[in-house]
Amino acid sequence: MATQSSLYRAPFGPGGSATIDAALAEKLLAVALARGGDYADLFFEYRAGGGYVFDEGILKSASRGVSMGLGVRVQKGDATGYAYVERLDWDAMRRAADTAAQIASGGGSKTPVLARSVELPRRYELDRVTLDVPGLEKRQLLERAAAAAHAYDARILKVEASLSEELREILVVTSDGTMAHDTQPLVRFGVRVIAERDGRRQEGSSGGGGRTSLGYFEGKSPEWHAKEAARQAIVMLDAQEAPAGQLEVVLAPGDSGILLHEAVGHGLEADFNRKGTSNYSGKVGQTVASDLCTVVDDATLTQSRGSINVDDEGNEPRASVLIERGKLVGYMHDRLSAAHYRLRPSGNGRRESFASAPMPRMTNTILLAGPHDPEEILRSVKRGIYAKKFGGGQVDIANGDFVFSLTESYLVEDGKITAPLKGVNLIGNGPEVLRKVVMLGDDVEVSDGIWTCGKDGQSVPVGVGCPTMKISSITVGGTKVGA
Repeated sequence: MATQSSLYRAPFGPGGSATIDAALAEKLLAVALARGGDYADLFFEYRAGGGYVFDEGILKSASRGVSMGLGVRVQKGDATGYAYVERLDWDAMRRAADTAAQIASGGGSKTPVLARSVELPRRYELDRVTLDVPGLEKRQLLERAAAAAHAYDARILKVEASLSEELREILVVTSDGTMAHDTQPLVRFGVRVIAERDGRRQEGSSGGGGRTSLGYFEGKSPEWHAKEAARQAIVMLDAQEAPAGQLEVVLAPGDSGILLHEAVGHGLEADFNRKGTSNYSGKVGQTVASDLCTVVDDATLTQSRGSINVDDEGNEPRASVLIERGKLVGYMHDRLSAAHYRLRPSGNGRRESFASAPMPRMTNTILLAGPHDPEEILRSVKRGIYAKKFGGGQVDIANGDFVFSLTESYLVEDGKITAPLKGVNLIGNGPEVLRKVVMLGDDVEVSDGIWTCGKDGQSVPVGVGCPTMKISSITVGGTKVGA
């Protein structure tokens, strides 16, 4: 677990001012189960965070904040009662437990099992968290990025550099006897630039981070990110109108996994399948993708943005195979969906904060490597699109239809990357796209700590990843007439 200074120690944690031990938790859980609930859990959370934005040569903003509270969940069959408070005195916590208990009416009350602490893996143990680093040092990182971007090319008009950081401490206690405590660091660095030539402007960006420290910059410096953002913006000044129609598309490794995450991953979250609203409902054992494709959700990667030692229900996550050689083999589960399918939870029960009930969510969702050389993949394309960086997108979970915009892409002609393109949108269907994967590179990469996933109003940090992949055809929504 991350080293935590006394300045950011959670009151409910070991040595805190309002320490929650097994005996006190048992009393609260007894209140939660008093009306006949089948199961209850307590979710304590303390979050300290901050952010810096450097723009137009000055530090535009610096923020710091904390939040703390308790969420109490009670389950009775498929029904869930949930209540939360932002105070940790006994009366407030007891009222929350009693409120959540009202989902159940009648029936004998269960006695909670006295909780025992579980030992967790250490996937993001740090010597020093970023919140303990003086603000001046973090400002200097932003200044270095801005200077490097401006020095890259005289056409760089504007540079914005930002850094966000947090330390989240959680304690989960369940009525079936689990007590899990974790401290989760998170940092994200970003550079956004605007280049201008002859009145025409283009934007470029680069960023990264994860559950790491400022040691991250020993691998990718502020200057590296600044130059990458500037390079993208300058290249896109020469971008041509994009062709339209059915074209071969090659996806770059790493961040292209966001297409997999959105177009396929959400459909593999078990709550959608339990309710029958996913395109993948009832299809376990069936072929849903090219036999080149194996998709996993893996929370065990060291210091990755989506990695966790324990999920927000107290379950240790494992690497879950979702699609194996094209065949659907499983879903991502929280406690409720696992009970429905008579499986053990996969450790994918996640929530934005103590104010939210958990649900099945992705962690690091990755398409594993294939047998092909990336250069061989490009050489095989007669005329198509090379998709390097993705912007926003929309997906219909029920059928997998998607639209994604590309922020950096290129025309591929006779096996060679030629002109940069603007205005490229990819339009398709997630399951169909996976069936059309005809070549898969041996160069799998995991995204560099930039992605946040939204679902039902809750946001959580995630990772995505994939190798270079060739899709035989996707509808490209371009602007070039007669292409």
